Amino acid sequence: MSLARALDRFFSHDAAGGIVLMVSAVLAMIIANSGLTDAYHGFLNTYFTVQFGGEGLQKPLILWINDGLMAVFFFLIGLELKREMLEGKLKNPRDVFLPGMAAVGGMVVPALIFVAFNWGNTETIHGWAIPAATDIAFAIGVLALVGSKAPSGIKIFLLTLAILDDMGAIVIIALFYTADLKIDYLWLSLIPLTGLWLRNYYGLHRIAPSILLGVILWFFVLKSGVHATLAGVITAFFIPLKDKYGKSPLHSIEHGLSPYVFFLIVPIFAFSNAGVVLAGITWDQVFAPLPIGIALGLYLGKKIGVFGTTWLLVKSGLAQLPYGVTWRHIYGVSCLAGIGFTMSLFIGGLSFGEGTLMNEVRIGVLGGSIISAITGYLVLQSAPAKEEPKAKEA
Repeated sequence: MSLARALDRFFSHDAAGGIVLMVSAVLAMIIANSGLTDAYHGFLNTYFTVQFGGEGLQKPLILWINDGLMAVFFFLIGLELKREMLEGKLKNPRDVFLPGMAAVGGMVVPALIFVAFNWGNTETIHGWAIPAATDIAFAIGVLALVGSKAPSGIKIFLLTLAILDDMGAIVIIALFYTADLKIDYLWLSLIPLTGLWLRNYYGLHRIAPSILLGVILWFFVLKSGVHATLAGVITAFFIPLKDKYGKSPLHSIEHGLSPYVFFLIVPIFAFSNAGVVLAGITWDQVFAPLPIGIALGLYLGKKIGVFGTTWLLVKSGLAQLPYGVTWRHIYGVSCLAGIGFTMSLFIGGLSFGEGTLMNEVRIGVLGGSIISAITGYLVLQSAPAKEEPKAKEA
């Protein structure tokens, strides 16, 4: 019973998702650099085929994880976005303005830093979006570790920033990571999309038909050349917030799905994608334009973009800091925004696939994210535990 209570307390803690994610990444690195490395990569590259009537999919396991399981992750992100837009932190534009603009700055500056290091390199330049993303689970997990040193206002600020950051990442994937389009499959995708729209419009209660339509939509979107994870977001936006009985299918799915995403799907993704092979790596590779552009984009770019944008807006009188939030809190959170882990690795995989360049991506993402997490924790840990009555005076 004591073990069960301890496990329940652990998994209910805000930091649990980030800890499980970190353990998965460390385990992947250990295995990738051990005698099991061939088995590890061989298993991830094992092909699985699903066919029906001669039509189907044949992909290695790593792509089933990145295209399939991550579609479920994006489905959850979509549910969260819809809920926040209709009844949460994103409902009031005034509350969204400051973290929203900080999120924009936190995406633009890292991308510019990456481009500065990779300008003229046709092999690596299209990875510009890799340092633009923030990992919600990791960032919130580190923030939770500082306890009372983080006032409620800074938690809401970080969560809103991270949600909008994910929305930006979704737009980037849709616009810049689409393969050759197959219009016939896009036309076919309108069939399940129409079914989802009708179910949302009439507030139908049953969840299973919407999930089935979402799976069909995922298949057509994948075959069309548009990245399939976007089907997860689209499906989420057609899950009714309130059905005709006054119940909330969206809340039910989000509540039931969250533990499986953050304690199973995302760790599986981390384990499959974080296996940096260190054998044979030289300092020249570590400090090559690709990993340095990613690491500095995450570590410096996020700080400059998030903190700088916030400072300009507050000092110009266009916005004000949340109650109890000091500039030290903002600086600490701007560091945590540099934890790009899950989304950065995901965009890296879209940019380069597997191989030497993807190994450099992992080095840059892990290096920038780890240093950002440590810096953010130390900055926030040094903040006063008591909330300030006037944040602007800090």
